[in-house]
Amino acid sequence: MLIDSEDDSQAGLAIQMKQVVKRYGDLVVLDHLDFEVAKGEKVTIIGSSGSGKSTVLRILMTLETISEGLIWVDGQPLWHEERDGQIVPASEGHLRSMRKKMGMVFQQFNLFPHMTVMRNVTEAPIHVLGLSKAKALKRAQTYLDLVGMIDHADKFPGQLSGGQQQRVAIARALAMHPKIMLFDEPTSALDPELVGEVLNIITRLSQEHSLTMLMVTHEMEFARQFSDRICFFDKGVIVEQGTPEAIFGNPQMERTQQFLSSVS
Repeated sequence: MLIDSEDDSQAGLAIQMKQVVKRYGDLVVLDHLDFEVAKGEKVTIIGSSGSGKSTVLRILMTLETISEGLIWVDGQPLWHEERDGQIVPASEGHLRSMRKKMGMVFQQFNLFPHMTVMRNVTEAPIHVLGLSKAKALKRAQTYLDLVGMIDHADKFPGQLSGGQQQRVAIARALAMHPKIMLFDEPTSALDPELVGEVLNIITRLSQEHSLTMLMVTHEMEFARQFSDRICFFDKGVIVEQGTPEAIFGNPQMERTQQFLSSVS
């Protein structure tokens, strides 16, 4: 079997997952999942805890391996390579190059506590992308300004609120110039009064930039406003998907109806 990165089926797709299985021992977290995200599309995954939502993001960021299946990101295979006409597991070098296509914002902000805000944002562009310090600083200033954190550039994470730390984490991801942004419950660790400031930043990004965005969130009203498409996951598969209006206004599947009634 060949992987054809120029296959017509890849045209216009940022992410394609075919028959992806993820197992932990006997526990099946993703069950022969087929899932696509078009370039520039804003997609939100919703579902109960344990439905496989965050696992999709962690697999895309190569933080988790897959048990079966194939994945392409930006038209290139993610977990496999083609060598001499055969599919083989991806090398570490290939995985590193693929990670550069994606930026991820986690539930916990994962900032380096011993580094200033500015250094948190410049570290990876310098050491991973090979940018000069001057170019990395200029890029960091642009994105810290975008998220309203430029005045805090010399502070350390411990001096910031949770909402401010998450905004820095968004700037750090953007500074890598990813083609795809992944958000894993970006507000779940925040106090309720800080949720809005982070959601406002993400909304601005979605409106002003052509980035592909894949979001996992429990904020249903935000998902309704943010998304081009909603995917409801249950037991490792997509039970139902459609526009926000269709999913929230007229869900067709009983399991979707049950979930939405439980979170409304």
